[in-house]
Amino acid sequence: MTGATAPFGVYVHVPFCRSRCDYCAFATYTDRDHLMGAYGSACVSELEWAVADEGVPPATSVFFGGGTPSRLPADLLVEILAAVPRTAGAEVTVECNPEDARPDRLATYRDGGVTRISLGVQSTVPHVLAGLGRRHGEREAVDAAAAVAEAGFASWNMDLIMGGAGESDADWARSLTGVIGLAEPPPHISAYALTVEPGTPLAAAPDRQPDDDELADRYEQADRILEHAGYRWEEISNWARPGHGCRHNRLYWDQGEYRGIGSAAHSHRAGRRWWNVRTPDRYVRMIGDDRRATAGEEVLTDRQRRFEALALRLRTPVGVPADALPDDGELDGLVTRVDGTAVLTVRGRLLANAVTARLAVGDEGLVPAGTIPPYA
Repeated sequence: MTGATAPFGVYVHVPFCRSRCDYCAFATYTDRDHLMGAYGSACVSELEWAVADEGVPPATSVFFGGGTPSRLPADLLVEILAAVPRTAGAEVTVECNPEDARPDRLATYRDGGVTRISLGVQSTVPHVLAGLGRRHGEREAVDAAAAVAEAGFASWNMDLIMGGAGESDADWARSLTGVIGLAEPPPHISAYALTVEPGTPLAAAPDRQPDDDELADRYEQADRILEHAGYRWEEISNWARPGHGCRHNRLYWDQGEYRGIGSAAHSHRAGRRWWNVRTPDRYVRMIGDDRRATAGEEVLTDRQRRFEALALRLRTPVGVPADALPDDGELDGLVTRVDGTAVLTVRGRLLANAVTARLAVGDEGLVPAGTIPPYA
């Protein structure tokens, strides 16, 4: 983002799902659809309070995540969006399941100010989709991609997950090549390693959990295939064609400020982080009683903020100042050092947590926000 306007994001959490995937630990619910209308009204109220009482500035990016934002009636989602003050040209992203990407819904989004769609495809291989608990098949993914392009969304994203039960290296390659071989391929692709979260059905089924070595191989495979197809690495799990990175994601990677709206949503301003109550029932009730729905907060010290800024930048091609990492043999092959900057190699991305643990936080001032370049 260029110009005088400082980047500021608004995240709206939509906690409704048609069904719950076995690997999901997010604050989502399959039995609360009756709350949708009241939930939308509560989100609008919270937005109005944030503007009036907190001086929330116009957003340069808005992101509807979940849960399944496309589970909401499209006109209700647009009604919430209308309450968000935005800059001219603001990016507005809505996460959408392939089976929900109907032309009428997409048209309502476009007419209401949505500029970007993120399709949760995860895989195009039927038995892998079944193992992940997804409801769509390969045909729905192909049709959704065509519908998004036909609706006029120039920038959009597909999410993929590697490591599902029964997935082979060939299956993973099939998903990747199938997606980039579409008549209208997504200009941005997110490829995440399947994570085993405590308390999920996947955590209780060791035989269905991914193997770390296989995940590493598939990550390297993804990087090779996507780089060859003209996608550039933007963050550990994200690749985009030039000019099609997600502005809202970059706000997070650059330790920017944002306001979270809805149940379980997180906010960050000036080193203070706070989050709302987890369940939509309680959120609706508290907002309806004219009470703030904050569940907790933390205020970061300057040192914590410096460390987080470095840790976030390390995940991107921007990297960190070379002297923020020790120059020793343990990091050989994990980072490259060029012109005073240290950047993760592909192998380093696989061991990013271990490299992050080696970061040295000096006593200098805060790392300035807005330092991640736009990757034109």
